[in-house]
Amino acid sequence: MRSESLFADRLALVVLAVVAIVAGISFRDYGLGWDDYTHSQYGNLLLKLYGSGFADRRALSFVNLYMYGGGFDMAAALAAKVLPFGLFETRRLIGAAIGIAGLFATWRLARRLGGPIAGLCALALLATCPLYYGHMFMNAKDAPFAVAMIVLLLAMVRAIDEYPRPSPRTMVLVGVALGVAFGSRILAVVAAPCLAAGLTLIVAEDIQMLSPREARARLGKFVWTLLPALPIAYLIMGLLWPWSILSPLNPLSAAKYFDTFFEKPWKELYQGMLVSVPDMPASYVPQLFVLTLPEIMLALGLMGGIGALAASLYRGIARRDIALSKRAGLLIVTLSAILPIAIAMVTRPALYNGLRHFIFFAPPFAVLGGLAAAWLVTRARGKAALGALAVVFIGGVTLPVIDMVRLHPYQYTAFNWASGGVRMAQHNYMLDYWGLAFKQAANELRSRLEAAAEKPPQGRRWVVAICGPQSSAREALGLQFETTFDEKKADFAMALGTYYCQYLQAPIMATVEREGVIYARVYDFRGRAGEKLLTEPPN
Repeated sequence: MRSESLFADRLALVVLAVVAIVAGISFRDYGLGWDDYTHSQYGNLLLKLYGSGFADRRALSFVNLYMYGGGFDMAAALAAKVLPFGLFETRRLIGAAIGIAGLFATWRLARRLGGPIAGLCALALLATCPLYYGHMFMNAKDAPFAVAMIVLLLAMVRAIDEYPRPSPRTMVLVGVALGVAFGSRILAVVAAPCLAAGLTLIVAEDIQMLSPREARARLGKFVWTLLPALPIAYLIMGLLWPWSILSPLNPLSAAKYFDTFFEKPWKELYQGMLVSVPDMPASYVPQLFVLTLPEIMLALGLMGGIGALAASLYRGIARRDIALSKRAGLLIVTLSAILPIAIAMVTRPALYNGLRHFIFFAPPFAVLGGLAAAWLVTRARGKAALGALAVVFIGGVTLPVIDMVRLHPYQYTAFNWASGGVRMAQHNYMLDYWGLAFKQAANELRSRLEAAAEKPPQGRRWVVAICGPQSSAREALGLQFETTFDEKKADFAMALGTYYCQYLQAPIMATVEREGVIYARVYDFRGRAGEKLLTEPPN
C-alpha cells in the first residue's frame, strides 16, 4: 500500500511538471481578450497608488474594476518589469503559474480527503478540463478567483480536520486564503454557508455523542483559535483590493453593485437563439456544464457528489469508520461544487460568456471525481478489474486532451464529444467570446503582406476595420496598422467568427479555423466599398 501511495504521489508530480512544461512552451500563443487591456491598466494604476504613497488615487475609481481585487493585475505588472517578455505575454505566463497552483491545491485537497489515488485522479481531471486549462492563461478575473477559492476550500477542510483546535499553521493558511479570496471577488462569501454546514454537522453530532455544553465549548474553542485569521485576511484583502477598506461598507457596496446587472443588456447565442443576458433560463449553467465538461469528469464528479453527500449525512453509511471531521469536510466540498449552481438557478442573475463566471466550480467538482475514482479502485477485485478501470480512466482523460490539442490555443471554447464538439456549438452557443483569435489572424495578415512585399499607401498606415474587441486587435496588429470602426476608410476588415460579425463577400486574406469552425477572418477591402461588419452589436 505504501509503495502504491508513493507511486501515485510521484505520478501526480509528473502531471504537474508536464502541465508546467507545456504551459511554458505555449503561453505566448494566447491572444488578448476583451478585458485584457483594461485590466493591465488597472494593475499599473494600483502600483502607482502604492508607489505614490496613495497620492495617485486613480485606481480607486477606475471604470468598475475598483470593485474587484487587483492581485493578479499587480502581480503581472510587477513581473513584466523583470521578465524578458512583453506585458501581455507576461500576463499569460503569470496566469498559467497561478492556474498550476490551483492544480496543486486540488491535488492536496483530494489527497487529504481520499488518499493518494483520489489526489492523482482529481489532479488529472482538472488538468485535462478545457474550461479550467484554457481560462487559466487569459482570464484575469475568474481563473485567479477559482484558484483562490480552491485554496480557501483546502484551508477550511484542513481546519475542520483539526477540530476543535486548528494548528497555528492552519490558522495562518485560513487567514491568507480568506484574504486572497475576498481580495479577488466579493463572491467569495459563497464559502460561508459551506463552512457553516460542515460546522453544523459536527456540532449536531457532538451534542448527541457528548452534551450540548461540551459541544458549545468545542465550537467556541474552534472559533477562538481561528480568530487571528481575520486580521490576516483583512490585511491581505486590503493589499489586493485597496478600495475595499476605504470604508467598512465598501465590500457590501460591491456586493450590491454586482447583485443587479450593471451594464446595458445585450443578447448572446444560447440554444441557437439570441437571448438577452438578464433573461437566460435557469437551465443555462447546468446545461453548459453538461455540454462542456469532459464526460469522465461529469460521470465521476456526479458519482463523487452523491457518494460524499451520502457519507456525510446518511447515518447508515456515515458511521462506517468515517471520522466526523472527514464527513464534515466531504459536506463542505460537495456544497462548494453544487451550491453556486443552485444559487444561479434560483436567483437567475444575468448570465453570459459561457461558464467563465463559474470556473471556481471546476476544482471542487474534480475533487469529487477523484474521490469517486479512488472508491472504485478500492472496490475493484483483482488485477484485471484494476486494469480495466485504469484503461477507462486514461481513455476518459485522453478525449479532452485530444480536443485541447486540436483547439489550441482556444481550449476554453471546447464542447465535449458527447455534445458534438465545437461543430455543434458554432450555431448554438458562444465560442470565442473573448476574441483570442485576433492574435493569430493578425499574424497571418502580416505574414501575407510581407510575403507579397506590400506596403501601405504613402504617408499612412494600413487601416483595419474591426468587428470585435478594438484594443485586442490594436495590440495584436501592432504599430504598422491603425484600427477603426468605419468600414469605408478601411483597407482590411478583421472579424470574429461569431453571430454578430457579418460573413462578407470580400476577398479573404486570413482565416483562423479549428475543427472546421471559423474563429476569425481578415478581408481585403482595398478597391471596393466597405461592407457592413456588424449584424447585431454585442452590447
